[in-house]
Amino acid sequence: MEAAKPPEGSTLQEVGSGKKLISAAFPKRALPDCITCSGGSEQSSRNNSVAAKGRRYGHGVTASYGEMCYHDNSLVSASLEALIQHLVPTVDYYPDRSYVFTFLLSSRLFLHPYELMTRVCHLCVEQQRSGDALLDKIRFREVAPKLVQLLTEWTETFPYDFRDERMMRCLNDMTQHVARGDEVSYSWRAMQQMTQRLIKRLSALGQYEEAVSALSAVAMERPASLKGRQAAGQRGDVMSACDDPFVLAQQLTHIELDRLSFIGPEEFIQTFAMKDPLENHKGFFRKRKTSNLEAYINWFNRLSYLVATEICMPVKKKQRARIIEFFIDVAQECFNIGNFNSLMAIITGMNMSPVARLRKTWSKVNTDKFEILEHQMDPSSNFTNYRTALRGATQRSETAHSSQEKIVIPFFSLLIKDIYFLNEGCASKLTNGHINFEKLWELAKQVSEFLVWRQVICPFDRDRRILQYLVTTPVFTEDELHLASYESEGPENNMEKDSRRSLRSSLLHRENRS
Repeated sequence: MEAAKPPEGSTLQEVGSGKKLISAAFPKRALPDCITCSGGSEQSSRNNSVAAKGRRYGHGVTASYGEMCYHDNSLVSASLEALIQHLVPTVDYYPDRSYVFTFLLSSRLFLHPYELMTRVCHLCVEQQRSGDALLDKIRFREVAPKLVQLLTEWTETFPYDFRDERMMRCLNDMTQHVARGDEVSYSWRAMQQMTQRLIKRLSALGQYEEAVSALSAVAMERPASLKGRQAAGQRGDVMSACDDPFVLAQQLTHIELDRLSFIGPEEFIQTFAMKDPLENHKGFFRKRKTSNLEAYINWFNRLSYLVATEICMPVKKKQRARIIEFFIDVAQECFNIGNFNSLMAIITGMNMSPVARLRKTWSKVNTDKFEILEHQMDPSSNFTNYRTALRGATQRSETAHSSQEKIVIPFFSLLIKDIYFLNEGCASKLTNGHINFEKLWELAKQVSEFLVWRQVICPFDRDRRILQYLVTTPVFTEDELHLASYESEGPENNMEKDSRRSLRSSLLHRENRS
């Protein structure tokens, strides 16, 4: 049974501001130029009998159509089968783009992308069957452009789903099916072009992952032995690579935006999606489904440890104080740019206990600016100060007159936490077995906001030498940081003395073993 829809002429409104934000992430100009649809909005109705009745429902009114429930003209719940059917295009119907994004994003909470794609393609083909082969061919040829549009949106927004060889096989099957309808049709050519773009994107992803892995291997090389910290210092410090805080903040922004661009929107949902029973299936699960998201979190941790290493490395107190002041200035420039992730990583590094305990060093530092930055990123009241600053940066981005003003890089761990608690705090299914689509709208709202930020191109010039330093310079482990801190400013009590003695013994043992 086809899923019923609200009356023709009605408009689906967002839950909160969810759909408006989702639409902003997918402007109409991003639609494939070559594919046109006469019924390209949510108000195109599948069910003509419902539309003919012309029923309206106003503010505060809930209405059910088949297995789909609407409130104030907005979809709030439905059965999984109805949602799948709602995604399937017909000759005179194409689902709203915000619905396509929302359901493709969160459907993986309930079924595997491969299963969804198989069912959608099957329904699209079966709906054209009449028992007459020639008529079936004509009818499929008519619906093919809209099926191609749906698959194009899927491959362009969630390309990593197609690392699963079953997804690629299904895509190839549909290409052949379109070709059987008309080998010289535009739809067939569009399918070929779509597949080529997808392969190019997946190839770029593979190259990126290899590059990140290679850089991580270089960065894992241990710094020079702590027994000779002066020799370790000969590798140079961050200020020998770049002594301009604004330039360093620009290069950090390059790294942030580069790595953000490879995070798939589905990775946010897959961090808490059900464990797939086919997890050992080759292809899709060979690489972890959240690997790029995890790599980005690892970058945050690396930057924090790099800051702490740079501060703890110098033997002289004056040099340590100079580096602290330099990183405060870098953090300030990150805030001005809208790079909140690097800002928080720097603050985190400077608040690590091996750095925080260097009281003699800190006494030589003017901490006024640092205290202001800490206040901006204060976790009190659920990071209310940061959230205010983020809203300001977002508003600036929306009205930007320059590419630099468009930059918004959120504190990423908090973004993931927000999405996690949104998922945990709302039921995915209602007591009647329906999918809670209000929750799915809100998840999509959060993720689509990230997609808007992710697509910004960094406007600053690249400095490869500085970038190389930031991503490959070896950093101390937590134990090495503590020992370096004790070497800089000796233990102040018996507990710290015991800790230093234990760390020396442990690290010396590791060096001898290696």
